[in-house]
Parts: sequence; C-alpha cells; structure tokens
Amino acid sequence: MSSFDNIGHEALLGQLGTFPARELVRQWLKAGFMENGVFHDTDAGTPQGGVISPLLANIAFHGMETAVGVRYNNRGEVISHRGLVRYADDFVIFCENEADANAARAEMAALLAPRGLSLSEKKTRIVHLSDGFDFLGFNVRQYLVPTTRTGLKLLIKPSRESVKKLKERLRGEWRTMRGQNITAVLKRFNPVIRGWANYNRGQVSKRIFANLDNWMFHHEVRWATCTHPRKPWYWLKRRYWGQLRQTSRSPWVFGDALGSKASLLQFSWTPIERHVIVKGRNSPDDPTLDAYWDARSKRRHAELGGWQRDLAQRQKGVCPRCGESLHNGEHLFVHHLKPLRLGGTRDKDNQQLLHLFCHQQAIADEKQARRRKRIA
Repeated sequence: MSSFDNIGHEALLGQLGTFPARELVRQWLKAGFMENGVFHDTDAGTPQGGVISPLLANIAFHGMETAVGVRYNNRGEVISHRGLVRYADDFVIFCENEADANAARAEMAALLAPRGLSLSEKKTRIVHLSDGFDFLGFNVRQYLVPTTRTGLKLLIKPSRESVKKLKERLRGEWRTMRGQNITAVLKRFNPVIRGWANYNRGQVSKRIFANLDNWMFHHEVRWATCTHPRKPWYWLKRRYWGQLRQTSRSPWVFGDALGSKASLLQFSWTPIERHVIVKGRNSPDDPTLDAYWDARSKRRHAELGGWQRDLAQRQKGVCPRCGESLHNGEHLFVHHLKPLRLGGTRDKDNQQLLHLFCHQQAIADEKQARRRKRIA
C-alpha cells in the first residue's frame, strides 16, 4: 500500500483551509471506484493515477520541514542542525547524531499520524552517512579523503540496485532482439540508454558509464555472432563496428557501419553535468523570474537527441502548439508541418518539436482541415 492509499480525507481537506474549490476536491476524494463491476467507497487515500493526486499528496505532506525544525537563510541554504530532502512520499532527514535522528523519527511519526499516514517499518532506518544509503536510485555515502579540508567527501553515485535493474532490462531486450536487424536494435536501445544516462548525469557516474559500455560491448558481440553464425569475425567487425561518431576516433562504435551509419549510443558519451540548485526560494510561479527559469530550461536541451536538441534550441525550449516548456515531463515528437506523404521534406524548416498530446491534436486538426476541403 502506498501513501496515496492512506491519506486521511479530513486532514487533507483541513490543509486546504478556505480554498474555493475545497468542496469539489472533497467530492473527488469521496467519488469511489469500480472494480469488476462492483462499486467501492473511498474513505481514505487519493485516486491512484489521478492527475490531481500528486498535488494532493504534496499538500498532505506540507509542513514536514517545519515539524522537524529545518530552517533556511535568504539564499536557500540550510542553517539548522537538520536537513530534509523529499520526493513524493520518499524522504531523508539528515541529523548530527543518532539520538537526534531517533527524535526526528518520533516527531515525523507524530506529524503523519493525524493525516492517516505512518512510517514504513521496512524502509525506515537510521544509518551513518559513512555507511551510505540508497535514495531514488542513487547511493549517498561519505568517504574518508585526507586531502580535503574536513577529511571527508560526500559522493552520490548510481546505486548498485539501480545498475542491476538496468542490466536486467537490457539483458531482456537483447533476448528479444534475436533475429531482428540492426535498425530495430538501435531503435530499441537508444532511448533506454539516453534516458538512464540523462537521469544519472548529474552524479558521480563516469566510471559506471564506462563499465556499462564494456558490458554492452560483450552483448553486441554476442548478438552479432548469433545473428550471423557462419560469418567470420572480420566480416562482423566491418559490418557492425566502425568510426560512426564524428566527434570520436574510436573504430569500435556499434551500429549500421555499411548502411545508414547510425550508431548505438554509449553511456560515456553523456557528459557529467552537476545539478545547479535553485536559488533561494525562487518559484516558477513568480512572473518576475521568467528569465531565470528560461535559462534553467535551456540547460535541459542537452538531455535530448541531436535532432530534437537542435529543434528545441531553435524553438527556445517552447512547444509552439501550447506555448508551454518542452521540458515538462511529457513525451516529445517531431511533427512535420507538411506531411511526408503530401510531399513534405525532412528538413528542419518543415519540422517542429511538440508534446505528445500537442502532436496528436495537430494531426487531428490537419485531418479535419483536409476533410473540410474535400467537402467544399
């Protein structure tokens, strides 16, 4: 059971105070649900998968920092003896000693109880930073480094469990690629590699990226030899490996070496870029900070593939259909202003980068326009 299933309705509505749509929110929470043709009341929790559930969950968790005594200065720096990091219903509290950590756990339990929530006995534990802990797919650990001023250094790396899950996924994908051509292989793996590398690019990941590239190379060789069991190695090397990346002289880039020259991405091609913390209490809802948030948004262009990155830069990070930022978490699609089947080209002047739903709406509008033209 997740926290979304257990949030107390009355406590949540109390957090909303005199919000004008409070009664509408109450109706959403009490609407119930159907399962196998049977209606069930909802006495607690927020709708799983509901578009408003993450917002309601954030409201339910509001006040955690105040409850455990976390304080900030005007620059947004922690000036208290405790710190708190939260993402959805996962959070970490940093304390100076074990006794204070136990006290913070008791204070947090007291805060959550009236809201219908409780700390997970399985996931909640007190550890020393030198032993490290996993959080959101990362391992956070403090190491002894005599050359630093304090003699210690905090490193955040992809966790072993995260790397293990990635390898399991990639191993399964390689199995499904048996009998498929190189184009299908590239299409299947490149989004996975790009997404995982982008998620971990802000941490200490360079060595792990290199190890994953070596691991992938062995699977590339295995796939090639299984696909062409009668071909000699020199033939496989010429067919699938070469200097396929303009910015690299390596002759061991895997891809369509004799055809399109398209290549399989390597994890190590993603540069390590440290996350820049938001200044102070800057909010994206503050209209006076539009320039600040636009500048931060531009940094995310690097997370896209080459063609999409060029389009995003040309569009200044904005979806021309809805006017919102391209980097809002939605899937992105390249839309042809003049469809290819009607004589349109693949030139960038004939392309736009749109959100998934904006792309679908654009296609629907084009079909409707053509239908009206035929009727006229």
